[in-house]
Amino acid sequence: MEPVDFYFDFGSPYGYFAATCVDELAARHGRTVRWHPIMMAAMLQATGTTALPLVPIKGDYVRHDIRRTARQHGIAYRQPEPFPALLVAPARAMLWIRLQYGEELAVRFAKRCYHAYFAERAALADAATVCQLAAELGVAEDALAAALQSDQVKTLFKQETQQALARGVFGVPFVIADGEPFWGFDRFGQLEAWLAGRGASWRYWARKARGPVGAKWKTPSSATAVNAAS
Repeated sequence: MEPVDFYFDFGSPYGYFAATCVDELAARHGRTVRWHPIMMAAMLQATGTTALPLVPIKGDYVRHDIRRTARQHGIAYRQPEPFPALLVAPARAMLWIRLQYGEELAVRFAKRCYHAYFAERAALADAATVCQLAAELGVAEDALAAALQSDQVKTLFKQETQQALARGVFGVPFVIADGEPFWGFDRFGQLEAWLAGRGASWRYWARKARGPVGAKWKTPSSATAVNAAS
């Protein structure tokens, strides 16, 4: 069956929540997931909007909702500082790891970064921190550090973002299944029903016990906006 496409930005708490369960959700219905790191700043520019936490009045609600959502789903969460932040290094690193080590390790790395940022308050904007997290998983730290500055990896990240925009992705987390778009962690109930083809219950998914992200690996259109990350 066709894989599900999962678009995310490492600075998105709702993307983090989605990352804790998207693979499990898809697997229940015989699907795999293609993970796509993208730059939310490009989506904001393309839609003429502002990051929700920065919007007056609404930002306070969003911060409250993030904490409430984490509690509801039993997901470890400690708001990082500063927040929100532009996190380019982990996205570039994931794409390079995918090229050098394969999809499985790239996804493990993405989950590890998410947990480090939103549960441990790791300085994910710092390339050295990103390289250290990758080294926990057996990635060559020096080679990754050099790759993060390469034109090849920068271009890969821009392409991922541009391709997402071309598919109509305007926010994160964003999932496309069989051509059907689902925006937001709060649409995962609808996504589940779509994949099941028979209206699977949101309540079943919400009660499903899940361990913390990264627990298995403790040891280790908007070309202008895209170019801004160079």
